Amino acid sequence: MDGPVVMAARQALETEDITLILPYVKEDASAALNSAFEKTLRARKAGPAARQVADLYFFETAVRLHRAGEGAAYTGLKPAGLDEGPVIPVAERAIKTGSADELTRMLKDTVEQEVRHRFDRVKDLQNYRSGDIVKAREYVEAMLGLEVWSHQLYQAMKAAPHESSHEHRHV
Repeated sequence: MDGPVVMAARQALETEDITLILPYVKEDASAALNSAFEKTLRARKAGPAARQVADLYFFETAVRLHRAGEGAAYTGLKPAGLDEGPVIPVAERAIKTGSADELTRMLKDTVEQEVRHRFDRVKDLQNYRSGDIVKAREYVEAMLGLEVWSHQLYQAMKAAPHESSHEHRHV
């Protein structure tokens, strides 16, 4: 478990400072998180096994409340080291360095490659023989696929944070 929510929750427990995790949940979830935090701090004093169980309870609560604030389902804690894909590390580097250049370049290049690939496929399939339903279906699938993908990509780019997709790491 090495995502930003769990890391903030872990740091909050170690320092006994709830303010380190509160920014990760919506204001209306603060009371529930604070209650879980207080219970966890008390339970941690009961020994190593209790501490481990209490910490896990707090991590799960923090991630569940965070996901609820995004309007997303809680799907459990994920183990550390999962492949998060190439863009998360680049985005994290951009934040750390204060420069969005690498992230912008990566996203621009990826979008350009995908658009060209999908567009070329549509162009390759558009000249099918009249009456060839199999080829016509391939063309329609590629054509609509490009249009729908383009629309969804545009919506994701214009969406407010956490509005477009809830598939980012929370562990």
